[in-house]
Amino acid sequence: MNNRLDYFKLSPQASNKLVELTLQLSKKPPLADLGHLIMLRASQLNGCAFCVDMHVKEAKIHGERELRLHHVAVWRESGLFSPVERAALEWTEALTQLPPHGISNSLYASALEQFSE
Repeated sequence: MNNRLDYFKLSPQASNKLVELTLQLSKKPPLADLGHLIMLRASQLNGCAFCVDMHVKEAKIHGERELRLHHVAVWRESGLFSPVERAALEWTEALTQLPPHGISNSLYASALEQFSE
């Protein structure tokens, strides 16, 4: 088993800022409702088993249905997500795997259909 870096030990200030940002975002609607799905999808894309496990547990504690958690990885094919959730998941994927050319204007416009700036 590969040991991963302990970011909190190696860079406690940066790690604490990430936690602080996550906490602030979770207090702002609609991110408070979408936060678990967003964080879970980003963790899946990043391949972090620790984070996936943590976000699944947190989501379940806050009432997220287990079936929807299983479907986050295949959200495009699933009918379990609202248009707002789908836009959030698409935006999360784009930001997590930022393409060399950046975010397309069409994706940005699509996100603005569901969210304000």
